[in-house]
Amino acid sequence: MAGALVDIRDVSKVYGRGDVAVHAVDHVSVTIDSGEFVAVMGASGSGKSTLMHILGCLDIPTEGHYLFAGETVETMSERQLADLRNRRIGFVFQQFQLLSSLPAWRNVELPLLYRAAANRRGLAMEALDRVGLADRVEHRPNELSGGQQQRVAIARALVTDPDLILADEPTGNLDSASSHEILEMLVSLNASGRTIILITHDPAIAAVASRQCTMRDGRLLEAVAA
Repeated sequence: MAGALVDIRDVSKVYGRGDVAVHAVDHVSVTIDSGEFVAVMGASGSGKSTLMHILGCLDIPTEGHYLFAGETVETMSERQLADLRNRRIGFVFQQFQLLSSLPAWRNVELPLLYRAAANRRGLAMEALDRVGLADRVEHRPNELSGGQQQRVAIARALVTDPDLILADEPTGNLDSASSHEILEMLVSLNASGRTIILITHDPAIAAVASRQCTMRDGRLLEAVAA
């Protein structure tokens, strides 16, 4: 481990005011070190999705403090947040979020466009090769299986060489065989040193992580070693 990558202290996210205020995240504190694989579990409405948005710098907490690799997140401008997300966080979503009109390599290339990176095609090809899709680079999403589409999404998350991969229900739209394949890939990425936060409602999926946290009613109930 190389020290804390994610460090949130007494973080809350409140929607509404007064008697109708809802604490979607309610005074949560957790530290995730570089190189960890952490699963955040919880049922629908538990607050795990809101916590994910905060961890991914997609939302700012109402209260509390968030340090990402030692940098204070809650005081960042929108531009700084966008730069942090682009350079240091890779996202993998349940719905894949691929552009149907673009081939696989173009989908993987997209995060690099925001930083005007050189050799974008080459980097995209390397990322697709890492996830075993070197022979599918010109295929559009509708020409790929669900598992292959999710591997394209993982390649897109990897192409910027981020510090953190945030995977939100990455197996939710996959059959059991494809789900197993994607989870094995996440375990392998973690074994190579990548920090991963996995959001899931399923304890069986969370079991692949080395550490599991449970959300309920906006609160973090436990954070224990698997």
